[in-house]
Amino acid sequence: MKIIGITGRSGSGKSAVAALYRQLGYTVADADLVARQVLEPGSPCLEKIAAAFGPDLLGPRGAVDRRLLAARAFRDEESTRRLVDITHPEIVRRLLAAAKEARQRGEAVFFVDGAVIVGAPFEKYCDEIWLVSAPYAQSLARICRRDGLTRRQARARLAAQLPVRALRAAACREIRNDSDEAQLRCRALDALEQWKGGA
Repeated sequence: MKIIGITGRSGSGKSAVAALYRQLGYTVADADLVARQVLEPGSPCLEKIAAAFGPDLLGPRGAVDRRLLAARAFRDEESTRRLVDITHPEIVRRLLAAAKEARQRGEAVFFVDGAVIVGAPFEKYCDEIWLVSAPYAQSLARICRRDGLTRRQARARLAAQLPVRALRAAACREIRNDSDEAQLRCRALDALEQWKGGA
């Protein structure tokens, strides 16, 4: 079984491609959802996070104050690395457990949909990286429309992500999303057919 990471910058259409593959019956794990789940009550990460960033991060029911955690964890590179070191082993463990289940079901491919795969610990477990890309202006417009952000806020979000050239360097396949939904669907299906055909 192959593990394929589907990645892309915000507003690229990555999630639309992942949703299409899900509709076709493929297993697609949502790495961003798993990253949120490891901060939920009961997660083994919480005790370490409280020790690293302050016990006041945890509410009376064990929930993490995500805004306060972000303020402390992303204030400098060392703090960000500390959070990654705490959360990513658990994220990887959960994704690999899901991949193992897919393998036991006899599936040929296990997709992982994630904004942060390239440069993150899970990248080494991917047999291939597929990049969904879009022109900057289109990504900007999609972010503003989807999330209700100003253009300035959307630009800041994109500036905080890996540049597309870094993602392109890691990817073995690129799905361009520079037209409409129908065209994206066609290109995503073409990528799948080419992969199945060994191209």
